[in-house]
Amino acid sequence: MKTNRVLVIIEKDGNGFGAFTANTESTVIGEGKTVEEAKADLMNSYQEVLETYAEMGMPVPEELQNATFEYTYDISALFDAFRFLNASKFAESIGISPSLMRHYKRGDTYISSAQAKRIEAGLHRLARELLAVNL
Repeated sequence: MKTNRVLVIIEKDGNGFGAFTANTESTVIGEGKTVEEAKADLMNSYQEVLETYAEMGMPVPEELQNATFEYTYDISALFDAFRFLNASKFAESIGISPSLMRHYKRGDTYISSAQAKRIEAGLHRLARELLAVNL
């Protein structure tokens, strides 16, 4: 059975966090005060969509069948989802001003795509370093 990868974008908004499918014609959304609440609401909405199709006797769109969700975060959502990351210390480790990173985290400063890629590369480097740890 084919698995469909569904991209979900998670962003900070005026009320907390929003999550929405980005690569499907059938939009599924979620919201919450935290990233986890937004993800849970999105999953609840997804289940409701599946149930609605079943109740109506209609086939579920192929793009939503056997979906696995992949998450893309804005900077505010990233630091909410992974609260153990210290934004200032992480910024220092990748050569970004801690003050600037805090502004990114609050969502009150524009982040260029180049700067976002730099942060992403730093996260991936950190993940590789953590994978190499043995206790």
